[in-house]
Amino acid sequence: MELDNIDFQILRLLSENSRIQWKDLGEHIHMTGQAVGNRIKKLEESGVIKAYSLIVDEMKLGLTFTAFVIIYMKTANHDSFIRFIKDQNEVVEAHRVSGEGCYLLKIKVDSQEQLNLLLNRLLDHGNYTLNLSIQEIKLQNPLTAT
Repeated sequence: MELDNIDFQILRLLSENSRIQWKDLGEHIHMTGQAVGNRIKKLEESGVIKAYSLIVDEMKLGLTFTAFVIIYMKTANHDSFIRFIKDQNEVVEAHRVSGEGCYLLKIKVDSQEQLNLLLNRLLDHGNYTLNLSIQEIKLQNPLTAT
């Protein structure tokens, strides 16, 4: 699907408030609510919009530790590791990377003990280096990068 400027405007407004009414969204971009709704349905059907989500204050939920882990695999067969990572709720992001290591994981936990338990299980798949976040400086919506 080829995206135009109106599609990007819709995506930006939805990313700021996914609960906005189509009519109100249309007023921002000078379209009717029905026309906006049709565009949104096309964006959903084409897979541009994958899901709607909620941003919560992780500290208020007790997720006080954020860790970034670089994994150095023991074997060239990564299938069991990928299955393992997909089953771990503490792993909120996982990326296969080039450069140092094989994978970069972003982990959110409520205690050092919970982090240690996960790190011990990771050793079944490879070695790791660990970096703890001491402050989140920037959290940006990816649409502002376009």
